Amino acid sequence: MNTQTWTPDSWKTKQVRQLPTYPDASQLDDVLDQLRRRPPLVFAGEARRLRRQLANAANGDAFVLQGGDCAESFKEFSSDNVRDTFRVLLQMAVVMTFAAAKPVVKVGRIAGQFAKPRSSDVEIQDGVELPSYRGDSINDMAFAPEARVPDPHRLIKAYDQAAGTLNLLRALASGGYADLHNVHQWTLERLGNSAAGERYQEYADRIGEALAFMRACGVTQDSAPSLEGVDFFTSHEALHLPFEEALTRVDSSTGRYYATSAHLLWIGDRTRQPDGAHVEFMRGLENPIGLKCGPSLDPDELLRLIDILNPQNEAGRLILYARMGADKVGEGLPPLVRKVKAAGKRVVWSCDPMHGNTTKTQNGYKTRIFDSVLSELRQFIEVLRAEGLEPGGVHFEMTGQDVTECVGGAGHLSEADLSSRYHTHCDPRLNADQALEMAFQISDALKPAQGFRRAAE
Repeated sequence: MNTQTWTPDSWKTKQVRQLPTYPDASQLDDVLDQLRRRPPLVFAGEARRLRRQLANAANGDAFVLQGGDCAESFKEFSSDNVRDTFRVLLQMAVVMTFAAAKPVVKVGRIAGQFAKPRSSDVEIQDGVELPSYRGDSINDMAFAPEARVPDPHRLIKAYDQAAGTLNLLRALASGGYADLHNVHQWTLERLGNSAAGERYQEYADRIGEALAFMRACGVTQDSAPSLEGVDFFTSHEALHLPFEEALTRVDSSTGRYYATSAHLLWIGDRTRQPDGAHVEFMRGLENPIGLKCGPSLDPDELLRLIDILNPQNEAGRLILYARMGADKVGEGLPPLVRKVKAAGKRVVWSCDPMHGNTTKTQNGYKTRIFDSVLSELRQFIEVLRAEGLEPGGVHFEMTGQDVTECVGGAGHLSEADLSSRYHTHCDPRLNADQALEMAFQISDALKPAQGFRRAAE
């Protein structure tokens, strides 16, 4: 990787966006010094393992499932919430693996998603103007002057919560909870309570038959230890650069720099300027990294960004998240895909069907319509295959909780239902049933993959 003139703090020479202004710079410096002395949250070897799995996705031999909270909350943090989100992601992965007949790389949007970009620096309610809420690691959601002042000590709390979350995730992933047979039972339980129970039951029965066949062939936990656990990786947007810099470490085995706040970091659509601070910081890391590609992204600028972020053109280094909106993806995505393919760039194409499909109801709730999310996802798959490529992944804002934030899905939630359990701190999320329903819909869309690949060959 080209790291010439790069250092973990070289981003400070570039224009930086979406960072808060702290009233006391010395307090921020003290907090950052504390973070520099703290242990890494993730390790270089884990990030390298994720890069290898993403390389398989870039080659069409795996599919990436990425999901979790829009913005993690200090107040709602609990072991149950972490477990439930982990469980739903495992359920989705099982369904998608069975349908697509390829490995699913599991990446949580968790253990670090505490800072959020904002379209405006201020928020106005009833004629009162205050600084915008920028995530729990920066300020508080309460609409009060003292709550909206950026507090650097929140970064320590974010680190501590991320550490606790990772500790639980590692235990869940490797301690027996993620045993494939248990995941099958969870799926059966959820399917039985779903409005689409008959279809879900059919899938569950087929999964059960496959597991029974494997057992009959002698494939058990003892002969195949991979049945007992899973690789589970973490990710978040690398928005707060001082925090990310403080947790950047040199890997002793390679001498390369790794961000240790998460296995995968991404650059948002608002901070992807080729000469900007966020791109400068990310280009020097060895972690796999992501880039959000919105409808305003020019194909030539995308190529420039790819050359900056992945100059060696290594598969597994870069994942591109298309986030266009259902009404724009059919026009906006093909030029990007064609340009990248023609240049021979080795990337993972993933669909973020959430961020371009946010709307507001008459009673003031931000929501997303399930059918719009699904429409963008289906169009994404069609565009990739029309260009001779396989879709590489999906990226959802979702939760394992029974919230009412998105309209539609198997439960047929309406706008009138939103006020029942609307708990998000930022953007609306798919609830557990909607997320699982989406997994089945994705599976249907991916089914032609084998025929497509044979025709392409």
